[in-house]
Amino acid sequence: MTMVWLWTDFLLWLLLMVFIFGWRSIRRSPQSQKQWRKIFQSKIAMAAVVVLSTYFSLALLDSVHFKINPQQTLQQGPVASYINPYLQDWVDPQLHGKTLSLLDLFSQHLILSTERTYSAPFALQEYSSSIVYTENGVEQQFKPLQYAGQHLDNPDEIFKDVIIKSIYALVLSFFITLAIWVVHGYFRIKAYIFRDITVKIEPLPWNSFYLALLTVIFVLTWLFYLSHYYHVLGTDKVGQDVLYQSIKAIRTGVMIGLLTTLVMLPLALILGISAGYFKGWIDDIIQYLYTTLNSIPGVLLIAAAVLVMQSILNTHSDWFGSTEERADMRLLFLILILGITSWTGLCRLLRAETLKISQVEYVAAAKAFGLGGFSIIRRHIMPNLMHLVLIALVLDFSGLVLAEAVLSYVGVGVDPTTPSWGNMINQARLEMAREPMVWWSLASAFGFMFILVLAANLFSDRVQWVLDPRAH
Repeated sequence: MTMVWLWTDFLLWLLLMVFIFGWRSIRRSPQSQKQWRKIFQSKIAMAAVVVLSTYFSLALLDSVHFKINPQQTLQQGPVASYINPYLQDWVDPQLHGKTLSLLDLFSQHLILSTERTYSAPFALQEYSSSIVYTENGVEQQFKPLQYAGQHLDNPDEIFKDVIIKSIYALVLSFFITLAIWVVHGYFRIKAYIFRDITVKIEPLPWNSFYLALLTVIFVLTWLFYLSHYYHVLGTDKVGQDVLYQSIKAIRTGVMIGLLTTLVMLPLALILGISAGYFKGWIDDIIQYLYTTLNSIPGVLLIAAAVLVMQSILNTHSDWFGSTEERADMRLLFLILILGITSWTGLCRLLRAETLKISQVEYVAAAKAFGLGGFSIIRRHIMPNLMHLVLIALVLDFSGLVLAEAVLSYVGVGVDPTTPSWGNMINQARLEMAREPMVWWSLASAFGFMFILVLAANLFSDRVQWVLDPRAH
């Protein structure tokens, strides 16, 4: 086994570390704990967090890449030599030598069950008829699918079979949720026993949490279980499973939404606070910079930058060892371009808020005592801007996910070999125009993207309502 490290993998796992450190800092601050507890007292916010966590977990699973190479087994260390035999038995020999992720390990049956062409969801035969030479001459027939419904003795029993398998998935989901509830209940009881009885704590809507968790686990279990027997969301033009493409696109959507905010955050913070606190010629230069940038149509600026980047990558193909590395570098450049062109709104907001905070009494007192500018920014201004930063980040997330889809639709988004909802929608243009119409690729990409954006919007609304004093 050879580990394959991509730049975006590093950044996503780095982002997870940032989340962990942020969670630890919240636990140390009673005021932050109170604010976040108020956020999660909303049933909708609690359900939205379950959905967002599921998408993020799938993106993390898809961000650990490796290759199975049986010829290198004996040349590696003791740990790799111990793991390799299990992986080689687990991974199908057809996938040896290819770049895989942990998510691919669980969905390799979807990779291998490639049909000849289009097939509708839960279909047992191809979507279009083919010319078949029989004993009676030439006939138009719908050929049966190679990997769907092979366990059925009678094709008419498909509805009954799906219902039975759905019940199995529901029962399994119930037991998984029950196991999580028992473990969580143990820690809740332990925390309740050792709590400070003088402190009154508002309860959280755990019923909504477990209802959302049961729903998510059931959907994932149902899709995973039935995908072994059917193409649940159909196949595309070359026979690839649409469910697999939709799940793989989750990583791209989460990458664009989260990592872009990390790129734009330092620019917005440094420039916005500098303009509002130091004023004078620094403020003039920064205002001129973001006003000029805002005067250029955003889509045209991003398209021009992407085309320049694409030209550089095409002329230096020797920089990359594989197509995966090249596609990953294009995704990374797209994240950088979106981040560099998206910081102006937050910068303007932080400048205005810094101008206001720098006039309050305690900042004036700090100046009178001779405290330096950077110390005042670190101790008095930056903490009072964090709620605006958090609100802006959660509000921008859904917009960036949609931006990737739009850019890929017009052909200046991620690499065509990178799974993304924008690429699926772009390919669906011709599929919607053909006769008979192929609708499931577009519907699948839209459904997965809609759930992510809706959950992000609902959670951001709650964050804004709690953290923004003007929302009350």
